[in-house]
Amino acid sequence: MEQEVQGEKPVENENKKKLTPLQKRVITAVCYVVVLIAMCALKWCVPQGNVAGGWGSIGFDIVFTAISVIGAYEFLRAIDRSESGINCKISMPQHAITIAFCAMAVPLFALVEMAMEGGLLAMTCAFTVYVMFLASTSVFDHRRSSVKGTIYCIFCMLYCGVLSTLLSAINHLGTNSMAAILVVFLCPVLTDVGAFVIGSSLKKFVPLKLAPQLSPNKTVIGAVGGIIGGVLASIIVYYMMYLLGGINGEIFYTGFNGVDLTVRSETFPALLSFILVGLVTSFMAQIGDLFESAIKRECGVKDMGNLLPGHGGVLDRFDSMLYCGVVVFISFGVII
Repeated sequence: MEQEVQGEKPVENENKKKLTPLQKRVITAVCYVVVLIAMCALKWCVPQGNVAGGWGSIGFDIVFTAISVIGAYEFLRAIDRSESGINCKISMPQHAITIAFCAMAVPLFALVEMAMEGGLLAMTCAFTVYVMFLASTSVFDHRRSSVKGTIYCIFCMLYCGVLSTLLSAINHLGTNSMAAILVVFLCPVLTDVGAFVIGSSLKKFVPLKLAPQLSPNKTVIGAVGGIIGGVLASIIVYYMMYLLGGINGEIFYTGFNGVDLTVRSETFPALLSFILVGLVTSFMAQIGDLFESAIKRECGVKDMGNLLPGHGGVLDRFDSMLYCGVVVFISFGVII
């Protein structure tokens, strides 16, 4: 009996030390907020000088590079799994070329953009060259690769590398880059929160599913709640910029660098512009999340990785942000 009791105690102690999924999500979310605040502080406080976006923008560039590289690794690993049923061949050189492009896309853009403001052109040229390398490996090493695998690698470069570079492009906008970055980070988060809160509260009354084949738990009413959350995020960002920096050069507080908001549109008032951006961005955030679910279902995996406790992999957490980046980049370049 004593041996049995002694054998049970370590199990009890081990169970007590384990964190619940909710606790893991909370810890990861706190780390997310701390990193965001640190990157914003660096971007705000480092003098901009004559460099597009300012040297303080490098902190965000490091984050976007990590999203690109780790996301590409997670994507290729999911494709490679034999149980996925995708049945395509990707050779080791193709793996290396794909990861290499995703590793250099954001730094190349940032360095060229800060030097001569031609970052997107440089990244586009690099993407073309890497695609040609991928095609060459498929031709000369066809036994260990396939056309289908090559197409997946090209898509990975677009999905992880190019979309992450657009996030860096937002980071280096000549005007309103701080506001745009905050929309990119806050909109997906409050979209998730709004979808969860309103969806879980009202799904009994409006049980219509949004995309039952991809994500059975998502409802139409939850999607509406997500859009409300995204719009709320954009409104919060607008008033943060208004209180900290002012509008069109009317500075209320000059302690930070580049916080003021420059509104170019004569058609839409500034607040309405932010509301419209938040609405479309929130919609695209949910599309990005559903598309990631489609990729995981196609690959036969539950999560793309386990790097972020309680959230899965990098692509599981930042899939919405990659889609949001396209909308925010276009919106802040045309509307605001």
